[in-house]
Amino acid sequence: MTSPNYASHPIDPERMPWIPMGRPGLAFKPLRFFRDGSGWMYLFRLEPGTVIPQHRHVGESHAFNLSGRRQLLDTGEVIGPGMYVYEPPGNVDSWKVVGDEPVVLFINVKGAIEYLGEDGQVLKSVSPADRLETYRRWCQEHGAEFLATCE
Repeated sequence: MTSPNYASHPIDPERMPWIPMGRPGLAFKPLRFFRDGSGWMYLFRLEPGTVIPQHRHVGESHAFNLSGRRQLLDTGEVIGPGMYVYEPPGNVDSWKVVGDEPVVLFINVKGAIEYLGEDGQVLKSVSPADRLETYRRWCQEHGAEFLATCE
């Protein structure tokens, strides 16, 4: 019987540029995409004043605040450096960057994120596969090495 081949997969985010993520003020550095398409892990950077509109997490989300401050708009709570936020499946929230410093988060997301209208209808859904495609396309267009892991 052979033993499984376990190996570490280090990634140096300093080698990655911040990749634009749709609208201005949002950028990411992908670290890992789950091979089964169920989720991904990334660094997320948001510029001062950026608002994340109301959205629902289909799966759970874990966010660790590395720098900057953000305010949860439903509770008013301010999340600063070193704070962690767990969002269970089905959680609906919105938030904004407060202060003069960009926010940088380390996030692990399972499943899609659904952006909602005022009456709760889904306006847009973004899956881990969509984010993987965004990253692959950006690497191809810019001749950049694909550095994230797909495990």
